[in-house]
Amino acid sequence: MQSVLNILEARISEVMGGVSGQTLRQGSGQAGCVALVRPATDAKFGDYQVNGVMPLAKQLKSNPRKLAEQILAKLDISDICETPEIAGPGFINLRLKPELVAANLVQISKDADRLGLEKTEKPKTIVVDFSGPNIAKQMHVGHLRSTIIGDSICRLLELQGHTVIRQNHIGDWGTQFGMLCALYDKKLLEVGLKGEKVWEDKTLADIEEFYREAHHLYETDEEFAKTARAAVVGLHTGNKIWVGYWTRIVKTTSKHFLEIYNRLGVILKDEHTRGESFYKDMLPGVVAELKKKGLAVESEGAVCVFPEGFKDKEGKPLPVIIQKSDGAYLYATTDLAAIRYRVGELKADKIIYVTDSRQGLHFEMVFAVARKAGWVKPETELVHVTFGSVLGEDGKPLKTRSGENVKLKELLDEAVERARKVVDEKNPDLPESQRDEIAKAVGIGAVKYADYTNNRTSDYIFSFNKMLAMEGNTAPYMQYAYARVRSIQRKGRDKGIEVDKEIAQSQTILLTETSEIDLAKHLIRYGEAVSSSAGDYRPNYLTAYLYDLAQKFSSFYNDCPVLDASADKRPTRLLLCDLTAKTIEHGLHNLLGIEVIEQM
Repeated sequence: MQSVLNILEARISEVMGGVSGQTLRQGSGQAGCVALVRPATDAKFGDYQVNGVMPLAKQLKSNPRKLAEQILAKLDISDICETPEIAGPGFINLRLKPELVAANLVQISKDADRLGLEKTEKPKTIVVDFSGPNIAKQMHVGHLRSTIIGDSICRLLELQGHTVIRQNHIGDWGTQFGMLCALYDKKLLEVGLKGEKVWEDKTLADIEEFYREAHHLYETDEEFAKTARAAVVGLHTGNKIWVGYWTRIVKTTSKHFLEIYNRLGVILKDEHTRGESFYKDMLPGVVAELKKKGLAVESEGAVCVFPEGFKDKEGKPLPVIIQKSDGAYLYATTDLAAIRYRVGELKADKIIYVTDSRQGLHFEMVFAVARKAGWVKPETELVHVTFGSVLGEDGKPLKTRSGENVKLKELLDEAVERARKVVDEKNPDLPESQRDEIAKAVGIGAVKYADYTNNRTSDYIFSFNKMLAMEGNTAPYMQYAYARVRSIQRKGRDKGIEVDKEIAQSQTILLTETSEIDLAKHLIRYGEAVSSSAGDYRPNYLTAYLYDLAQKFSSFYNDCPVLDASADKRPTRLLLCDLTAKTIEHGLHNLLGIEVIEQM
């Protein structure tokens, strides 16, 4: 089902093109005939506003109000809107017809899976690179935003009909793995049993301690450092022993990552992992090809590419270093290999990287090199989706008291623990297993939802008290809103009302009360929120919509009896309740990966 906004945008833009074409034949110049239909900021002026008349009038050097009059003289949207009104210097206000709203509600109610959301006419293959933790290190709060924002982007794009290829670009290669393998070997020798498990049963904390011990030995024990360097060579040459150790280390740590993803409700599995090691054999070819094309040159012993337009503070060209003087490759080399693979082998039409904003320059330069090398078609999109930092309540990056990054597992544990205390206080009579499930859904949901509600490019302050509050735009509030609607339906069934039958038979929609109409109009605009979120990669557009929906439902429920409504009004109101619950569930669960709860 095409959204009302898109229909209005297309129709009005077409008329603007016709009108401006007549005007242009009398003069000269170019006009951008785009209606720029936007939701009205104040409902008393209507539902939508056409903002494109004034920019067009400026290009045509005509009076915007007169141009608006010309447009309305030729515009027929009587099947959608009441008579349009011109406001101010040239805005056009539009108000939807109740019968159009009612018809759309019926259509949406017949599409339980998609709620009337349309698919794109031009589906693409889109690679989304997100999360990217490092082997032998615990995931910390810095991984939270990339992981959940990336997951939401994937869900939104898949809903639109695109083929999405998730890629978890983990750090699983490099000098540090020589150290880890050397320590693994040392531990085996110490226990004297080749079958002894020195890694497989380790917790995340044990694994990180293992890493610290390896690093310390590398810095203080020359014999160990020698073994570690030999291990690196062995890994690069495919020595079975060293590769065997490395495989166990990667496999065990990855298991812990998957546990975190599962807790977060994030869709990332083993088959989505494409670590740095995956591209290791491609790196020499990347360097060789860039040299052959005359793009890579030696500079101070290193091999570099100097993409146009990038300079340092002194005005000197900035390099993308792809091979150090000792022959080692860098992150940029791996990222270039990944782009070449994703475009060439995965046939990506678009590649999206979800990382913090500090990597902005890195990706700008890597993208420039990839395009200059001809590895990316002109029409292929390379997108860097950035995000800000998670801050403590002191306004500084969130850290532990000892100054370390907050571990993601510990953060989630505390969220669930705090949520459980709230659940125990409010619902002590519920079975313990049910309180556990509610606490998990609320705690994890609160952390995710609080992140999503913020503009992703901004830093935000992490506060358990705010994110677990039952008031405001929080996960608990939204989960309660869903549970509240479902409880109305349960009460109706308990009273002998055939709720499902009445909803199914509510083909004649009766909208009379202001709050009733307001809720209905908001429900049919769900597709607009989803489209905006997907288009700008901003989940906060979706959370803002869902919060407004919950508030509009609250106003509707306070104003309009549902179960006690008259026989002619009750089916419509039951339908509004049902679509509200389904929309909240679809937005939270399907698109944000947050559980809904039938009872709180």
